[in-house]
Amino acid sequence: MEKVSSIIMQRDSEVAQILELEAEKQASTINLIASENHADRAVLEAQGCIMIDKYAEGYPGRRYYGGCAYVDMVEDLAVERVKKLFNAEHANVQPYSGSQANMAAYAVLMEHGDVAMGMNLSHGGHLTHGSKVSFSGKWYKFVSYGVNRETEMIDYDEVENLALEHKPKIIIAGASAYPRILDFERFRYIADKVDAKLVVDIAHIAGIIAAGLHPSPLPHAQVVTSTTQKTLRGPRGGFILCSKDLASAIDAAVFPMMQGGPHMHTIAAKAVCFFEAMQPEFVDYQRAILENARVLAAELQRQGLRIVSGGTDNHLALVDLTPMGMSGRDAEEALERAGIFVNRNTIPFDPKPPRVASGIRVGTPAITTRGFGVEETKHTASVIFKVLSNLGDERVEKQVREEVREMCQRFPVPGIS
Repeated sequence: MEKVSSIIMQRDSEVAQILELEAEKQASTINLIASENHADRAVLEAQGCIMIDKYAEGYPGRRYYGGCAYVDMVEDLAVERVKKLFNAEHANVQPYSGSQANMAAYAVLMEHGDVAMGMNLSHGGHLTHGSKVSFSGKWYKFVSYGVNRETEMIDYDEVENLALEHKPKIIIAGASAYPRILDFERFRYIADKVDAKLVVDIAHIAGIIAAGLHPSPLPHAQVVTSTTQKTLRGPRGGFILCSKDLASAIDAAVFPMMQGGPHMHTIAAKAVCFFEAMQPEFVDYQRAILENARVLAAELQRQGLRIVSGGTDNHLALVDLTPMGMSGRDAEEALERAGIFVNRNTIPFDPKPPRVASGIRVGTPAITTRGFGVEETKHTASVIFKVLSNLGDERVEKQVREEVREMCQRFPVPGIS
């Protein structure tokens, strides 16, 4: 594992030591958090580049500061690459996060107090899809749709009935913990039926869509929002895609309404990320993510764990721990002690609060980045079950921790190794 820069060590040994601890943690543990990945060296270098010094309020050719010739070039490059990657008419690469991308989209398409529809958080939605603790639930009147109790998949008839009843201004499609294919064409049909706009949040599945392995929301959606750090394997950040008629309004909602100067070093890293996503090997990588996810879900199910909806079509799976008599928090903490990172997650119709939850969410982008294949994924499933079926057994946790460490030594993290 590479050591932290000697310059940081000389100037600020406390921060350097913390960074080394984080690097050691990432190198020696298995990361199954579906919203995380390991950015490669090129993205890491771009994220820490000299453009961190440049303030550049505005847009290329229309800045409020001088000296922006080269940051204009890198932003233009990022915009053209992401437009090509997703076949979009317009793109804005300045949002600091996916949440802010959603905020900008809502600001363009709604007024405060307007009705919107989004997926229920406990059924797999996101905070910004209408949760009462989020700006989305505080500023707009969100109506939640969810999954069918029997199939645990989105009930599109319910979505349509709710839309006909409440007449929302926008319908949000997309999720943070939904393991199945999203029917964007059906969402657009429903939106058109009530004269609503369709916003699709592809934060989790952007890489899969870019590779052509999941249906694209374009041209069905008027606005598409995303992050760059999950299946796209880029830096922490967001972007927005939209039709040309909304371009000026979207840009104005990002700047000057919502943000000041863009993070130009992050935009440079986004440009690298989009370039990498255009390469043929990126499609192979996404195929491997999907295969590992299917294997992980199937193997956990074979071991006796209940998988929500019976499987997965994308990069993640939800495990219902109710039959095992434990909470998601219990499982998350036990697995962390054994060197495996997951996150507690509510399941549909969960009786437990989110801080406790009845399930865990597992995802395969990070393990696939470091080279895990089918056999390693099966082994990972087996040690997960070993820990959960011996909850709190320190001897088992220690044994699994050693197995995990040995497996991680064989598959180093590309960005820090």
